[in-house]
Amino acid sequence: MKFLDEAKVYIRSGDGGAGSISFRREKYIEFGGPDGGDGGRGGDVWVEAVDGLNTLIDFRYQQHFKGATGGHGMGRNRTGANGDSVTLKVPVGTQVFEEDQETLICDLTRIGDRYRLAAGGNGGFGNAHFKSSTNQAPRWANPGLEGEEKTVWLRLKLIADAGLVGLPNAGKSTFLATVTRARPKIANYPFTTLHPNLGVASIDGREFILADIPGLIEGAHEGIGIGDRFLGHVERTRVLLHLVSAQEEDVAKAYRTVRNELEAYDVDLGEKHEIVSLSQVDILDEATLKDKKAALEKASGGPVHAISAVAQIGMTDVLRELASVIRAEEARLGISAPEPGEDKGRHDKWEP
Repeated sequence: MKFLDEAKVYIRSGDGGAGSISFRREKYIEFGGPDGGDGGRGGDVWVEAVDGLNTLIDFRYQQHFKGATGGHGMGRNRTGANGDSVTLKVPVGTQVFEEDQETLICDLTRIGDRYRLAAGGNGGFGNAHFKSSTNQAPRWANPGLEGEEKTVWLRLKLIADAGLVGLPNAGKSTFLATVTRARPKIANYPFTTLHPNLGVASIDGREFILADIPGLIEGAHEGIGIGDRFLGHVERTRVLLHLVSAQEEDVAKAYRTVRNELEAYDVDLGEKHEIVSLSQVDILDEATLKDKKAALEKASGGPVHAISAVAQIGMTDVLRELASVIRAEEARLGISAPEPGEDKGRHDKWEP
């Protein structure tokens, strides 16, 4: 399954059915009169967040969605059938924008969230609707109203508790593969990760979702490298885990590069709670490790974890701090966290 986090979709709700012009004419019935029924309502276009989807890839193969036209009214005061509605099923975390890609229509953050994007047209009145004491035989009826049509953009922002950020080859994918059952591509060259990956980490009986995005380089907010188009996937996280590789000659510069890109993308993202870790420390001797850790602490202005996913160094402490921050944020927001062992209905693995 390929990963797609943005799609352009054309939608059109159904037209209303036309009203009927009809008169009752039966043998031995002295008084007939108009009996034309109303038209049915056109089908709506809805968008709904469903479980089991992690990408918008379905909208690469179908971009047009139309509600059905309402049935026309008929004689004997029969109303036409309402047109069938159509529902766009999207992953949780999908935002819907107008065609300008700036005006937000809705943000679907929970399973079952629904929003009507286009209302179907009302059915027209039949001639029975217009009869009166002064007009006992109207010979006209209303056509159905036209449906709405528009082009919308679907944009997916993953729902995760913690996000991994850093330069390319900082060890993010290795970290994700070590602490979760996700299997991202890992290789010794830049930009191995070309799309976000998700995994569920567990520590002390508690679980949280971890998101890994492609590495950032200087000028990413200007489109250099892969750019910052995937940073939206860590906007909803409670905490960021910033990995700085011990292979960097200047770890302080590497840290500031990523921080500048986060702040250039969104001030709120730059202010999000951050845990800084010096990764791949198994390649350093004690003296070099001490110097680089001190330089990184000075640059970040806070404590720094020394970790190695391959050698299993410092991993437990980092996971515990991530879980602690996530619990604190959920408590601040009034979100009740599931107890240890409780099924949260989350996926163990993300496989784009």
